[in-house]
Amino acid sequence: MLLISFSVSAQYRGQNSYSDLYDGETVSAMKGHVMELSAAHLEGRKAGSEGEKAAAEYVTERLKAYGVDVISPSEGEIFGIKKADGDTLTSRNVIGFVQGYDKTLRNQYVLVGARLDNLGTMTMTIDGRPVERVYYGANGNASGLAMLLELARMVQTNSILFRRSVLFVAFGASEETFAGSWYFLNRSFSDADKIDAMINLDMLGTGSNGFYAYTASNADLDAVIRRLSGDLQPVLPEVTAAEVYPSDHRAFYDKEIPAVHFTTGRYPEHDTDRDTQSILDYEMMERELEYIYNFTVTVANMSSAPSFRPDEAPVRKKTYDDVVAYNDCDQRPLFLNSPDPQKFLREWVYKYLKYPEKAVLEGVQGRVLVDFIIEKDGRVTEARIAKGVSDELDAEALKVINASPKWKPGRVAGEKVRTSMTVPVEFRLEKKGGKSGFGIKK
Repeated sequence: MLLISFSVSAQYRGQNSYSDLYDGETVSAMKGHVMELSAAHLEGRKAGSEGEKAAAEYVTERLKAYGVDVISPSEGEIFGIKKADGDTLTSRNVIGFVQGYDKTLRNQYVLVGARLDNLGTMTMTIDGRPVERVYYGANGNASGLAMLLELARMVQTNSILFRRSVLFVAFGASEETFAGSWYFLNRSFSDADKIDAMINLDMLGTGSNGFYAYTASNADLDAVIRRLSGDLQPVLPEVTAAEVYPSDHRAFYDKEIPAVHFTTGRYPEHDTDRDTQSILDYEMMERELEYIYNFTVTVANMSSAPSFRPDEAPVRKKTYDDVVAYNDCDQRPLFLNSPDPQKFLREWVYKYLKYPEKAVLEGVQGRVLVDFIIEKDGRVTEARIAKGVSDELDAEALKVINASPKWKPGRVAGEKVRTSMTVPVEFRLEKKGGKSGFGIKK
């Protein structure tokens, strides 16, 4: 009976149900990722196994398909671990990269990590017969990997909103004393000192048990969570003072890099062969993903990097002498009642932007970065080019932004403040209908 039950379970996991027909795009994508990463042929993704290698290749393929730059080889960046018996275990990390737009912050990083490996397989004797059990690891940690992939897609799609660059790393050999994250920080990534914060995604599929954020009581990251709790969010994590589960965030603590571990915590099927995709709550995972995306945007756009020391008060950086940076406002400026800069770009900038004829004829295109101030009365003033492309494109971007309608001003501690912003204005030439022409990328 045990053998029959195991066989049916393994076969059933790869099939779709009628309920899948009603899934949204993100839920469908996450189900597909989990199905691939917890499939029986990966044999539990044990560190150093062919299953872990196949998982690394899948993560690489999906990152590339989402337009994320992958800076590791197709099968991952390989490293070795010396075992107690003298053998060397070979594992791998997968590293993706989305560049930020801010010339002063794009060489600083927010890193999003997720554990790649799991426990593998185990042969047990039942009624005198050897039975192989596969530790599929659907929640531990195909769920975190699925969320990392969809988060990478969202960040790449909205890269114009990120001042810092974002790294996405699937860490191999996490079950081997977090070897992949240690190797990345100490041997692989030469700019580890420029990582301002780490976001760890590990076991996120059982949201009915709760959704937790462990920051090791970091004051700055806790402040970000409090700030987000004041906005409308699909779900809010419970900040916990106790570590829910040891994971790759520990290697970042050792380097004194602020880190947060998002997780739904331990669950009855943890580290068993019952950890299959049937136990996952994908609708809750989608809500968690939206929150983690908002958290990532906020951290990536902080003017001052979060401090590792909990007793160090955050410093509010001002872009000008008496002006508060957009992301440092308690209540951000609103354009047409939206705090999202893309609303300003879509509903005003790209609506009225005209491609200069000279630039069209000369084939000039690119991204113009414009700094400006939102005054206490909502007027846009002091627009200036932070990074230009050509005199014609720079002038057109400035003209449209200077003509902006009034905003609702930003506030700090309830008081209106002058607020600085930077927006990227894209000029892209296209061919329309087989004839030469142009279009503005929106």
